[in-house]
Amino acid sequence: MKPVHVGLLGLGTVGGGTFTVLARNAEEIARRAGRPIRVSVAADTNLARAREITNGACRITEDAFAVVEDPEVDVVVELIGGYGIARDLVRQAIENGKHVVTANKALLAVHGNEIFAAAREKGVTVAFEAAVAGGIPIIKALREGLAANRIEWVAGIINGTTNFILSEMRDKALPFADVLAEAQRLGYAEADPTFDIEGIDAAHKATLMAAIAFGIPIQFDKAYVEGITKLEAVDIKYAEQLGYRIKLLGITRRRADGVELRVHPTLVPARRLIANVEGAMNAVLVKADAVGATLYYGKGAGAEPTASAVIADLVDVARTAATDPHNRVPHLAFQPDQLHDLSVLPIAEARTSFYLRLTVEDKPGVLADITRILADQEISIDAMLQREPNEGEGETDIIILTHECREKQAETAIHGIEALAAVRGNVIRLRLESLQ
Repeated sequence: MKPVHVGLLGLGTVGGGTFTVLARNAEEIARRAGRPIRVSVAADTNLARAREITNGACRITEDAFAVVEDPEVDVVVELIGGYGIARDLVRQAIENGKHVVTANKALLAVHGNEIFAAAREKGVTVAFEAAVAGGIPIIKALREGLAANRIEWVAGIINGTTNFILSEMRDKALPFADVLAEAQRLGYAEADPTFDIEGIDAAHKATLMAAIAFGIPIQFDKAYVEGITKLEAVDIKYAEQLGYRIKLLGITRRRADGVELRVHPTLVPARRLIANVEGAMNAVLVKADAVGATLYYGKGAGAEPTASAVIADLVDVARTAATDPHNRVPHLAFQPDQLHDLSVLPIAEARTSFYLRLTVEDKPGVLADITRILADQEISIDAMLQREPNEGEGETDIIILTHECREKQAETAIHGIEALAAVRGNVIRLRLESLQ
């Protein structure tokens, strides 16, 4: 059969991995797709690197727009990243009637609604398995494997850099800055790690999962995002003593009045499988009504793991390119006219449990004042830990775990506690999820 001709935009880590795996497993991939899949042209600004990777197996150009205009190209694989030129290239590829495969979660989280609408109008597919959790097939699981289910919530470790940092902070009791420097030395963190450590990368991915899980438009601008830069090693230690581990989670949950969409450091019971995901690995836990909880684990980044997802999308495109566009799997799992306009709830309306760390004067009556303030906001205490003060110290740490309440209740209580004369400094507040 006629091969599927691919135009590859970007021959960096993922692009190079995609070319390598396509070449190495060409026969196996063709057997699955029903036809060969070949890169006919690739674009990269580093021509020397591009020639070394492709070794004369395809045409090379510096001009990415020449690839999307090439009449021979059936599918454009966009692996450039970012919001700028990548958006223009994807939109032009769609306008030219070409299918698109992308690993660009930032582009889809910000411009996905318009991109998918344009693709529907032109009858082409935009596939993006590699945009979330690298080699883990979580998009296919949410969109197809769990199609019989009403999904209740999704919680994921979806950024390997932050998971590596948190694992190292826990294992070695080191401060954040020291572990970040080590992560950069080892290549787990970029020279500018802002998107990772501030939670933005995870929020892009959580936004896409929320849209697919609940059949809502992509709404990245409404996500609550909190990174790990202010996390202290002492809180990781206290959490461990209470039977919890701290992970940066992307969480989305269906509520009666809307959808929660939030990324933040989260205490998770140590007995949960997801709490034991260490290093740069990713994991996504999905709770659905029929199947219950399912866990998806694997490498969330890297050349060949991400290439695995890119090529899986290429195989899907090869299988379905000739079918009626209306009979293909919808981009966001639900038929476009069946998307719910559910609002993403503000963080003040989110419901979760809390870890509170207070430094207080070591004197009678302080704890009674604190519990009274919590009770006034209808917040009940689940567990408590008080550090024994060293001899001569006039202060001590109290750690409180609460039962579930609304974020705005906790916020009001924290302001009241901080106003107490016996409380020193600010209350440290982390969220807690039982993930049952």
